[in-house]
Amino acid sequence: QVQVVESGGGLVQPGGSLRLSCAASGSILSINTMGWYRQAPGKQRQLVATITRDGSTNYADSVKGRFTISRDNAMNTVYLQMNTLKPEDTAVYYCNIDRAYTGRGVYFNSWGQGTQVTVSS
Repeated sequence: QVQVVESGGGLVQPGGSLRLSCAASGSILSINTMGWYRQAPGKQRQLVATITRDGSTNYADSVKGRFTISRDNAMNTVYLQMNTLKPEDTAVYYCNIDRAYTGRGVYFNSWGQGTQVTVSS
């Protein structure tokens, strides 16, 4: 089993910045695609950004140019740098690991519990 824990959420003013972190654990050998999703009250969870093992990225149109996704050298953490935040960015942000190779098997679609991001003045 893969454990996924997000952190870094909080309250920021419009135009501000925030950096989210996602730490994965569980004897992980490698991870394919990692991503960030968000869910606002009354709305469905939607894709924010993804990053592959080789560093290829994909962003939702609503965040491109403002958000940057990255991952560390160990390939077991993923970050989301959020700049020029807008009130419509307010949501619970979830980290997703689509495929993780561990010492005890391969795991698909592991999710964290989420971290709240609120953009308000």
